[in-house]
Amino acid sequence: MEIERKYDADTDFTLPELSDLPGVAAVGPARSHHLHATYFDTDDLRLAARGITLRRRRGGDDAGWHLKMPVGPDSRAETRAPLGRARVVPARLANLVAAYTRGAQLRPVATLETERTVLPLLDEDGAVLAEVADDAVTGHDLRDDRETGTSWREIEVELGSGKPGLLKAAGKRLRKAGARRSASSSKLGRLLDGAVPQAPPAPVDDGSAGAAVQAYLAAQVAAILTYDPKARVAEEDAVHKMRVAVRRIRSTLRSYRPLLVREHVDPLRSELRWLAGVLGEVRDLEVLRMRFTARLDELDAGGAGREWLDDIAREERSAYRRLNAALKEPRYFALLDALERLAEAPPLTDRAARRAAKELPGPVARAWRRMEKAHAAIATAEDADEARHETRRAAKRARYAAEAAVPVLGDAAARAARDARRVQEVFGGHQDGVIAMARLREIAARVRTPAEAFTVGVLYGAERCEAQASLDDLERIWQRIGAPDF
Repeated sequence: MEIERKYDADTDFTLPELSDLPGVAAVGPARSHHLHATYFDTDDLRLAARGITLRRRRGGDDAGWHLKMPVGPDSRAETRAPLGRARVVPARLANLVAAYTRGAQLRPVATLETERTVLPLLDEDGAVLAEVADDAVTGHDLRDDRETGTSWREIEVELGSGKPGLLKAAGKRLRKAGARRSASSSKLGRLLDGAVPQAPPAPVDDGSAGAAVQAYLAAQVAAILTYDPKARVAEEDAVHKMRVAVRRIRSTLRSYRPLLVREHVDPLRSELRWLAGVLGEVRDLEVLRMRFTARLDELDAGGAGREWLDDIAREERSAYRRLNAALKEPRYFALLDALERLAEAPPLTDRAARRAAKELPGPVARAWRRMEKAHAAIATAEDADEARHETRRAAKRARYAAEAAVPVLGDAAARAARDARRVQEVFGGHQDGVIAMARLREIAARVRTPAEAFTVGVLYGAERCEAQASLDDLERIWQRIGAPDF
């Protein structure tokens, strides 16, 4: 994680005294570097438009490929790779930005030559709290034929082991000495200023039902793009969160169907179902592996009796490979294009222009009634487990419908979302147990040793008890919740 702030400075700017900043005991010896960086992007600068930089840099202490993706106002997540070939982006880095490039070729768009002087700010033990880099930069835009470059001076303060307050104090000292906070968060952004496509404006809240639904959809589309690169590298919980965002969009398109032109959004629902299924294959195996691993650790069984767990881990790795393949398909890129169009300009019906405060209670109440109806059907269902699963799905839809309405309907919608989530989680606990028991029955049919058979039997008993406990919790929770009162 890179946390830094940038400041513009005139050529005659003099760095102020920094050794008396909070927590700083000394300023270490200066180090000088000559840096040459080549930046890669698509022809239409899709990465730069998102604040993402991908470069190959020679010189300095960290020569190699650097991919920086924004995660906050002053923070960027950085992924590195060795220098490799000069004009071939490492596959791992190209994969991480595939949701933005969507099949477009990455090529050099700019070069930066930097004469850098670095001053480390040290604590009493010599640890680096932050580094101040004084950069003289010359940039060339490779997309035009100009031979002359653009030059400027820039001061960077990058946080090391210091606290965020040090970043603020250093910035205040630099501004007092004549530096100015940079308008751009990256050198590339400054060089290409004016050529980088502007992000679409945020949805305007005009109080209409359509605006409320659009804001919720836009937030979920942003979540998919945020978790896409994390899901590709199997970051913890990323697949789950990406899948939830997909489900929220699909559920919203259903719950708020009267506000949306069906012939435009119904095809999206089927594509979202496909993506949720691809993510779900990984997530289901991930849950099983983590669930069984935790139970085996509780048994303190060591390595005995858990050989079958390796099979689940192998299946999970294979599912991740299929997921990564799917996330490179034109079908996925087309879906992302469609989702972005949906977030920017959803196909709204005339009804969507009505006041949100009057229009949104209806879909929330209808989703809640469907949940109640599904719950009531459990008592007479031939397959009670399937009926419980349907009730869980109905609870999810009720939750998501209420979530979308919270900014408008306030506490009543928040309470409905919270209650629906409680129902969803209880049924989820039961469903997870049912799935786990089914998998354990399959494993029991092919165990190889008495130790494995014993362990699988113990796990089955634990899963059965927990699934039943979830149903006991349900009746208690169901008595405490009620239909939303708008």
